[in-house]
Amino acid sequence: MPRVKRGKNKTKKRRKILKQTKGFRWHRKNKKKADKQALMKAWTYAFRDRKNKKRNFRKLWNLRINAAARDNGLKYSELIHLLKENKVELNRKVLSDIAKDEPKVFTKIVEAVKK
Repeated sequence: MPRVKRGKNKTKKRRKILKQTKGFRWHRKNKKKADKQALMKAWTYAFRDRKNKKRNFRKLWNLRINAAARDNGLKYSELIHLLKENKVELNRKVLSDIAKDEPKVFTKIVEAVKK
C-alpha cells in the first residue's frame, strides 16, 4: 500500500479549529489539545444558554406585566386569567412591550378586561 501523507488535511482541520477559538484566553486559543477542549465546552454552553435565554426573557416579560398590572390594581395571575376568559390573544412578549412603551394602552386593555 502506498504511504498516506495527511499534511494538507491535518492543517486544514487545525486551521478550522483555530479560527473558531479566536478570541479565547490564554493557551485555549493556540494549543492543540486545549483549544479543542475549550471549543467543545463552548458549544455545550452555547446549546444550554440558547434554552436559558428563552427562559430568562419569559421571566422578564412576566415581571414587566406584573408591575404594570399592579399599577392598575390587579395581580399578574388575575390579569392573565381575565385575558384568557375574555379571549384576548396577546402573548406575554407583546403585553410586556405594551406595558413598557405604552402604559396608557395597557391601562385601556386592563379596563376592558375588568368589565
